[in-house]
Amino acid sequence: MVLEIRTYRLKPGTRAEFVRVMREQSVPLLRRHDIDVVDCGASLVDEDGHEEAYLIRAFASLEAHRAQEEAFYASAEWQQGPREAIVSRIDSYHTIVIEASEEAVRALRR
Repeated sequence: MVLEIRTYRLKPGTRAEFVRVMREQSVPLLRRHDIDVVDCGASLVDEDGHEEAYLIRAFASLEAHRAQEEAFYASAEWQQGPREAIVSRIDSYHTIVIEASEEAVRALRR
């Protein structure tokens, strides 16, 4: 499996709404596009005083990761849906993609 871990550095005062929109709108939409959301939420610790959040997703392979992400982000549901509410609150983000066992993914799942 491939595990994607994305961290978001957010604009000041936007984390609570960012996490709400992510959980209530983005995650259900990702799941409708067959993207496995393992977990998401607010960071317990903020780096350099910046509010932060995270998203963890699992994919069957690196090729599936690329294809599913491209299809999702190009979709009208994302573009006309929660995209602006999410993107407008992000200062920057960082993503790592690693190989992981199914057991590791299960251990991270909430």
